[in-house]
Amino acid sequence: MIRRLCLALFACLLCPAAGLAQFAVCNQSYDVMNVAIGGDVAGDFQTEGWWTVGPNQCANVIKDELTSRYIYIFAQDVFGQPVVTGSTQMCISPRKFVIRGLAECWSRGYVAAGFIEVDTVKTQRWTLFLASTP
Repeated sequence: MIRRLCLALFACLLCPAAGLAQFAVCNQSYDVMNVAIGGDVAGDFQTEGWWTVGPNQCANVIKDELTSRYIYIFAQDVFGQPVVTGSTQMCISPRKFVIRGLAECWSRGYVAAGFIEVDTVKTQRWTLFLASTP
């Protein structure tokens, strides 16, 4: 069953649930989510996953202060079904991964997935809340 998700974006200077994270993803749905992130690393795009985020929990996905304005997020349920998808195609893998580059996912042994773009408006800290809607 695919749930529609409502994304509530909040920039937090101090967010108790996120601890000292500079980019945290909080799951306000009833389902466990596996989260992957993407962004610019040394002038090239890189994706990394997975963080497992239980219901009403947060995961600290970037621990350093943010240096890029845009962070990209993809999330799927524990069965591998996408629950947060967007239009920016990046590479993922079924197991933990760090992947450099966006091109030719399939030929490099990866899967292309649609990431959403999160505009952090150049803040140093950001918390993304994922919540299901009825």
